[in-house]
Amino acid sequence: MFYRPEDGHGLPHNPFNAIVTPRPIGWISTRGAEGQDNLAPYSFFNAVAYVPPQVMFASTSAKPDREGTKDSVANIRDTGLFCVNIVGEAQRDAMNQSSGAWPRGVDEFTDAGIDRAECETIACSRVASAPAALECRLTQIVALPGDANFAVFGEVTGVHMRDDCLTDGFFDPGTYRPLARMGYQDYTVVRDTFTMKRPE
Repeated sequence: MFYRPEDGHGLPHNPFNAIVTPRPIGWISTRGAEGQDNLAPYSFFNAVAYVPPQVMFASTSAKPDREGTKDSVANIRDTGLFCVNIVGEAQRDAMNQSSGAWPRGVDEFTDAGIDRAECETIACSRVASAPAALECRLTQIVALPGDANFAVFGEVTGVHMRDDCLTDGFFDPGTYRPLARMGYQDYTVVRDTFTMKRPE
């Protein structure tokens, strides 16, 4: 099968996000200019540079109460701050609950029963039980083609790692089993890993 996205695919559901998988999930916490916390997962997320460490996520839809975007991007646009919380298998139900398109005033930490902790380098909450959390300062928001498509880039200014996720000095995904997004409504958990050395 071949299709041009501009012509449509003719399938019951869009296959695009099922092709680019698995995708790590950035569970983005922000605080609005009025002090309201927000928490939402994004599967268009990744690390993009080592020195200085940088990450990005993309938001691809809008809410009627947020002027062409969603709460996360609107808050970051206002404050220049956000935190990326890493999602393990144990957080999957809370993460899913926080993914709803809730009204602007809803605090997803409270709604999903998620314990929060204050960040160290930025004025923002983080998920206390997350295996790791990356405190970030905004570097740029890039408007992408299409309605409400924005890529948000940030420099990591602080890194939290749960002590039980460290094994012999290595951050060990096997201790928390990363949750990743597949296509449609499907997810996967990383349980099997292997090591390969790069060629000299």
